[in-house]
Parts: sequence; structure tokens; C-alpha cells
Amino acid sequence: MPKPHSHATHPDLIKRLKRAEGHLRHVTGMIETGKPCVDIAVQLQAVEKAITAAKRTLIHDHIDHCLGHGGDDEMAQTRAMAKLL
Repeated sequence: MPKPHSHATHPDLIKRLKRAEGHLRHVTGMIETGKPCVDIAVQLQAVEKAITAAKRTLIHDHIDHCLGHGGDDEMAQTRAMAKLL
């Protein structure tokens, strides 16, 4: 079984995503209880921003720690960057 891929930022990412998950459950509850659409939209925007921030952290961490560590093979680095994009 392969060793899990982990970075120092992963524990913080997990906390952020769990917080966003709870927030999203709250938004679902708002819809189920008939809260005003504008309130729901504001909360959905907050969830979206939290997920976007987590994604940005993950991508930057990947660029900093994973890309460019494949040796001097420039083609491998180019393929890795293309895959990320």
C-alpha cells in the first residue's frame, strides 16, 4: 500500500474544509426552513469563498513542494504543470 501523500498545510486544509462542510449543512437547513433567498445567497457566497481559499492553498502548496522536484527533466516539469492547469 502506498504511503499517504501529505504536506504541512493538510491539517489546516482539513479544518477549513470541515468548517465549510458544516457551513454548507447550515445553508441547506436555511433552504429547508424557508429562509429568505438573499440570506441564503450570502451564506452560499461565504461557503464558496472558503472552498476557493482552501483550493488556492492546496494548489500553491502543490506548486511549492511537488512541481520542480522531479530532477532536471524539464519535460517532466512541463507535463506536471500542464496536468495541474
